[in-house]
Formats: sequence, structure tokens, C-alpha cells
Amino acid sequence: MPVNYRTPSPEQLFPVAGVRLGVAEAGIRKLARNDLTLVSLAANARVAGVFTTNRFCAAPVVVCRRHLELGSDIRALVINTGVANAGTGEQGRQAAEQSCAAVGELLGIADRQVLPFSTGVILEPLPVDRLVAGLPSCVADLQADHWHAAAHAIMTTDTVAKAASRRLEVNGRTVTITGISKGAGMIRPNMATMLALIATDAGIATPLLQELLHAAAEASFNCISVDGDTSTNDSFVLIATGQAGVEFTAAAEPGYTALREAVIAVAVELAQAIIRDGEGASKFITIAVEGGRNRDECKRIGYAIAHSPLVKTAFFASDPNLGRILAAIGYADVDDLDVERLSVSLNSAGTEILVAEKGGRAASYREEDGAAIMQQAEIGVRVSLGRGVAKATVYTCDLSYDYVQINADYRS
Repeated sequence: MPVNYRTPSPEQLFPVAGVRLGVAEAGIRKLARNDLTLVSLAANARVAGVFTTNRFCAAPVVVCRRHLELGSDIRALVINTGVANAGTGEQGRQAAEQSCAAVGELLGIADRQVLPFSTGVILEPLPVDRLVAGLPSCVADLQADHWHAAAHAIMTTDTVAKAASRRLEVNGRTVTITGISKGAGMIRPNMATMLALIATDAGIATPLLQELLHAAAEASFNCISVDGDTSTNDSFVLIATGQAGVEFTAAAEPGYTALREAVIAVAVELAQAIIRDGEGASKFITIAVEGGRNRDECKRIGYAIAHSPLVKTAFFASDPNLGRILAAIGYADVDDLDVERLSVSLNSAGTEILVAEKGGRAASYREEDGAAIMQQAEIGVRVSLGRGVAKATVYTCDLSYDYVQINADYRS
């Protein structure tokens, strides 16, 4: 079960003018479930995307990058779950292109105006004939208020659908932001997550939209780790339809800061939902690293802690074997780190205890206090480096027996 997370109701997910979504059962890999999603965008919508840095990137990632390079006038997204279409070579690329061509024919748009996305099992061919056969049902299902259905249709090992929505007043106009994401395993993005889509009805010029996308990814999806694995299919797309009557071409324009903060807040909520639903997770852990010389070294230390199987299993067992955290900090490859100036504390529900300082165990620390905090579902780790003013936050979860079972049985 996810840690303190519940999918918003359909009514809590606000439609975004210029975006319609439709879902269908295509039988991509499993029967009796919606596994195909089509997103139709109004003309003049602008789209930006960032994708996995995995060198074995999936065929749809290759096609998405190429189509975005040809222009930001994207009119549709097609998403299948069940088969990742990764490690499929030329056959996979052709399948992704056939998907785009089929969508283009149905919607009366060019193939290059379609972005394809796939998620699921790697090294299996995409049954493109089933995908194409399911598209007319997606078209018939297109509605502005189908975000809730789409959030469910893109799930793989997720136990809950992930979605978030905001409305705010910007320069006298009501602006809407709604997004969905999926992911529960293979989560250690270098740019985004397995799949995330956020749309706003504000108008944002393409260069500014790309900058906002990177800022949102850096504050959210680039700060999470379930298991340290980077997927072949990671994709994060930001859409601005321009239907709300406000247009931004520069970050200094009045109202843009509020919009930017709201988009980032939606991205953070979606990213945290992925961790709360991490495969087999029972605890949500926030690792705050402060006092660094730069943000990069703070994130490096945060990820060293978040990736450590020994740290993660200790949290699962509520075992205050917290020397494991010190060990992870020590191998995080931060030059000339002075452990004498470093401190580590645990916190939960307003209670914080000092665990280590001055190169060793804090004199005030008691193991029973550490165990009491580690038994909570929401836990914070704070690391103070004492060498600057930079800081970074990484979100992770514990590592349980269920994680092994889920991944051992993934294809069955």
C-alpha cells in the first residue's frame, strides 16, 4: 500500500482547456485493463520534453526527441503500457513510427506532430497491430475531464494512480495546471521519471517552457530514488495550450513567478507520489542535505544515502544501525569532506534527534530514540556538512521483502 497517498478523485483533477484524453483496452500485454491512452492537443499548444539519459533508450524516446527537434507544434501523445518497446532495435523504431502514423491519420495531423510513449517490459516487441486497433476507441473516448482515467491507464506495477491539479489567478485570469505520472520501480531518473505529463492552459513561449520543464524536473523527478535504476523510457513532458488568455515570453513578466511555482509544486507532488508508491515501500524518507559548497555535492550525498540497500533495509526493519548512513556519506565522492564538521539527525512528526556529530556518535543519542523515529511512516534524515550554504533534498523509500517479490514476479 502507498505511504500516506490517495489518488485524487476525478472532480479534484481540473480539465485543462486545449487538452482532451481518451483511454482504451488494447490488450498490449494483459487483458481486461485500459492500457492505451491518447492525448489530443489544441492547435498552437506548445510542448517541451526531457528524456532518459540511459544509452539503451527506448524506441519511442528516440522518436519523441526527433519529433520535438522538428518543432514544438505537437498535437497528440500516444501512450501504451505493458511493453516498453526498449531493446527492440529497428523493429521497435518502426513500431513507434507506425503508432504516430496511425494517430496522425485518425486526427488529421502529421506523423511528426505525435509523440509516442511506452512503458512496461523491456526486450519485448511492441504489438503495434493491437495498439493501432485500439486507437479508434481512444479517439471516441476523448474528453477534457478524463485525467483520472488516463492516470490509471498508464500504470504498470503502480498500486495507485498518481495525479495532481492546481488553479490560480494569474494577471486576472484563472489558470489551470494538471498532471499525471506513473512509476514505482526502476526509479533513479537523471532527468525526469518513467513517465510524467503536466499541462497548463497558460501560454508559455517555447524557450521559456523548456526552461520551466528543466527547473521542474530538477526540483522533483531528479530528486527521487526507489532503487537506483534509471529506466530506458524515462520521459517528462510539459504542455502549454495558451487557452487561458495569458501569455508569457520572459521570466521577468508579471505573474510568471506564481505560475512557475505552481507548475513545480505539481511536479513535486507527482514525484513524491511515485516514492510513496515505491515497489514494496512502507516508509517515505526525506533526505535533506545542507551546508554544502554546491548543490551537486549535496545531491550526491543525498543519493548515496537513498541508494544504499543497507540504509534502506535498516529503515524497513526500524533498526537504528545508523552507521550505515555515515558510510554512505563517506563514499559519496565529495572531495575533502571534513567529517569533524558534519552532523546527522533523524526527525519525524516534529521530533528531531541528533545522531552523529564531530566525526562520531552524538553524546546525547540513544538507540531507543532512533528506533522510535524509524518506526514512523514518514521519516526525515538531515545532514549538515558545515562547509557552505548550498542544500538539496532527495526523496526515497525503504527496501522491503515485497520489492524483491514484485520484481521477481514482474513478468508473470
